[in-house]
Amino acid sequence: MSELASRASELDATDELAGLRERFVLDDVVYLDGNSLGALPAHVPGRVEDVVRRQWGELRIRSWDESGWWTAPERIGDRIAPLVGAAAGQIVVGDSTSVNVFKALVAAVRMAGEGRDEILVDATTFPTDGYIAESAARMTGCTLRPVAPAEVGRALSGRTAAVLLNHVDYRTGRLYDLPALTAAVHAAGAIAVWDLCHSAGALPVGLDEHGVDLAVGCTYKYLNGGPGSPAYLYVRRDLQDRFDSPLPGWNSHAEPFGMRPGYEPASGAVRGRVGTPDILSMLALEAALDVWDGVSVEAVRAKSLALTDFFLECVAAYTPAGRVESVTPAAHAERGSQVALRCSPTLDFARAGGTPIAGDVMKRLIERGVVGDFRHPDVLRFGFTPLYVGFADVERAARVLGETVAG
Repeated sequence: MSELASRASELDATDELAGLRERFVLDDVVYLDGNSLGALPAHVPGRVEDVVRRQWGELRIRSWDESGWWTAPERIGDRIAPLVGAAAGQIVVGDSTSVNVFKALVAAVRMAGEGRDEILVDATTFPTDGYIAESAARMTGCTLRPVAPAEVGRALSGRTAAVLLNHVDYRTGRLYDLPALTAAVHAAGAIAVWDLCHSAGALPVGLDEHGVDLAVGCTYKYLNGGPGSPAYLYVRRDLQDRFDSPLPGWNSHAEPFGMRPGYEPASGAVRGRVGTPDILSMLALEAALDVWDGVSVEAVRAKSLALTDFFLECVAAYTPAGRVESVTPAAHAERGSQVALRCSPTLDFARAGGTPIAGDVMKRLIERGVVGDFRHPDVLRFGFTPLYVGFADVERAARVLGETVAG
């Protein structure tokens, strides 16, 4: 056994979160793609079967009351709240991240008031956020201005209505300074909107502590809610009576069953609802969140940093010099829960059909039981979910990577 493999065994033996792996359906594959789709919690299939067979199959429409379907968006929001540092009553679950970004941005511009006609958006954002921001800008008569997060402070002005930022960059894994950036946005009199897709469930967020105005996030990554599981919307409590949604559906009406032609928004986070919630996927998410019982986000963060530190050390030891380089920051304060490695263009790989080198490398890794993903044009991305990834997984992944790029 190599020195690194021996150390991995020792680290796993003292890992206080190691037992959580048993809560998931896993096999011998090293699964490092939980930042795209989290693994299946083992108890979820049984819970979903109950929802389908008993709640839907037997109780049918009675389940809206008797099984708590109607209140699920707020109830599940309260389950997510402590994972992102929010008190209860500020998060509603439903719709996709894209839809919630649209709600949040338009509402932010409306709250910002007259004279503010510019939206700043992270220039390196996940493309959909940019598309939605562009549409929201057109709808509200604003100018959209893409800026790098490091340039936000200088870009803010009295014209700025809202700023949409990612807590963690999806390509590089860079963690941005949410407290400082939020404070800068507020100092300019604007509204801060954060996308938490790559941070919720991986590290402390502190929405309430840092005064974030609005936030959105998906639940199928580190929250393990399943493919396409519903997203969530956070509206800070003192802003809820001003939250003017551009999608005023019947589920957010003050009297949803009154069927009145005029719209009157409900109070609280319920204003973030639109139409009938997707109950099957929503209750699968609710079941998945049980894996967090007794788990602190701080402990998860500590293990995440230890895993990514160890991975970078193993990559340096096993990979021939010059074959890959990390584009993920080494500093803990600037690192999320993933490591992105850029492949050297000098790698001599057959590229049938013009497949990028990094794509070919990832294909070979997957064939050998190490699953990450590829981001065009040259990045290998590895996500570390501390609830089920161990140090032996990390050592094996780096060793296989080294063997693969060595040719």
